[in-house]
Amino acid sequence: MKTISVLLLTLASLGCGYSAPKGMAPQPGVIPEIAQLVPNTANSGDPQFTLTVNGSNFGVTAVINWNGTAQSTTRMTGGQLTATIPATAITAPGMVPVTVTNPGTAGSGGIYGSGGTASETSNPMTFTVN
Repeated sequence: MKTISVLLLTLASLGCGYSAPKGMAPQPGVIPEIAQLVPNTANSGDPQFTLTVNGSNFGVTAVINWNGTAQSTTRMTGGQLTATIPATAITAPGMVPVTVTNPGTAGSGGIYGSGGTASETSNPMTFTVN
């Protein structure tokens, strides 16, 4: 009797328009890690320079963030990125946080949908402007 009740409830649920969720929440992405900034200091008033970020887990579309602002980034390898830091970013002495973000990916769809990956950002490393 219990089996019949369960079957009837299941059929009633399906007949009432119940369907599986269309998409899943994004899954965690790969967290990049910074090991070294080259150079790690500059003098205020210096001209623009190329910042090299060495580390690991840099995705194909990873971005260097200078003081929270994404910079145009070139991926050299999965462990090295470069970006040109403009002279206007080093006009005053101070400590500047540098991070790397692996942007999230969109879901691929499919019969039940599928979540992509969330954006992940490294811990900051400090760049010094003298």
